[in-house]
Amino acid sequence: MTERTIYLDNAAATRLDEAVLEAMKPCYFENYAVATSEFGYSQGLQARETLAEARTKIAAALGAEPDEFIFTSGNTESSNLALKGVAKSLGMQNGRRMILSKIEDFPVLHSARVLEKQGIAVDYLEVDGEGLINIEQLESLLRDETILVSIQHGNQEIGTIQDIAAIGQMCKRRKVLFHTDATHTFGRVPIDVKKINVDLITVSAHTLHGPKGIGGLFVRKGTPLSKIMDGGFQEFDLRAGIENIPGAVGFAKALDLITAEENLRLQAMRDRMIAEVFKKIPLVTLNGHPVQRLPQNANITFHHVEGESITLHLDMYGIAVSTGSACFSRSLEASHVMMAIGGDHERAHGSIRFTFGRYNSMEEIDFVVDTLAKIIEDLRRISPLGKTGGASNDISVQ
Repeated sequence: MTERTIYLDNAAATRLDEAVLEAMKPCYFENYAVATSEFGYSQGLQARETLAEARTKIAAALGAEPDEFIFTSGNTESSNLALKGVAKSLGMQNGRRMILSKIEDFPVLHSARVLEKQGIAVDYLEVDGEGLINIEQLESLLRDETILVSIQHGNQEIGTIQDIAAIGQMCKRRKVLFHTDATHTFGRVPIDVKKINVDLITVSAHTLHGPKGIGGLFVRKGTPLSKIMDGGFQEFDLRAGIENIPGAVGFAKALDLITAEENLRLQAMRDRMIAEVFKKIPLVTLNGHPVQRLPQNANITFHHVEGESITLHLDMYGIAVSTGSACFSRSLEASHVMMAIGGDHERAHGSIRFTFGRYNSMEEIDFVVDTLAKIIEDLRRISPLGKTGGASNDISVQ
């Protein structure tokens, strides 16, 4: 229908910045040796220095020391290493426990399910209608047998940001390790491990206009952690395999390019999207916390319409978004995040996530909202969902 392309799924992946690519190129064509080479030739030493420089820059963005940061293949591996590595280090015997929220991303949830089969008991925290955990419930679940709490910093779907400083304080007081998945907050929301008690932090470059296939795990000094992948002695003997030096350099460069002004611009686009949708389209609900949310995330349910239909129609106009509809899930289940915040299947299936990045503009937001208004009106006219009751006309920001 149009040659125009508007990409609003930046939580899934971002367009690589050209400056990041230029920074990576020498690692492919000039300085391409293995950093851990035992042979003392100059290319290998240069590669090692390049990797160390990238590590130092990324660690500094967390307020960490270079030897507290491990490069991984991305957020999935980082979270797997955090949960399974702690369990392996402390022992897998029955009686060990972990605590997670019900809205964690799949790398954390699925790692926990594997550990449950191996004898680790897992307590799952409820969240309220805006996606926030209950600190009092967390405290009530902490026991002497609890070895790790894993609560994500910012939710990948509804954008709600948890108070990880308060969670960290509680964990420190009870002498329990604390891991947070900061995939969607790193670079966008300040994190300083010198000021907050977090023992392990998952980060990734793919949401920051950096390369795919590179991420990392902050591991505070003294944190018990064992490698979960056998091989060589790379990454302080915690992650076997040849280091992805081009990816590490690209990750560091991507962080360099992020500014406070850019994050404010993303937040402005987010706020404009929400305001204009509520102005021009009836029967909508904002999912997630209205204020305590990622600057780049707006998740909205359009009642009486399937998210799958909305997504497909937007794609005809060159607009890319994601949906919590079961039709777009390989498991054919509605979004576990939407269900956890008290939404029914209708609310989950009608949800659309808009996530913004460096290459979006206010003009695009206006075009998307105007296009969306037409699509929703047309779909509701033919939809059977609105003819069977459901949402009332006064649905607004929650």
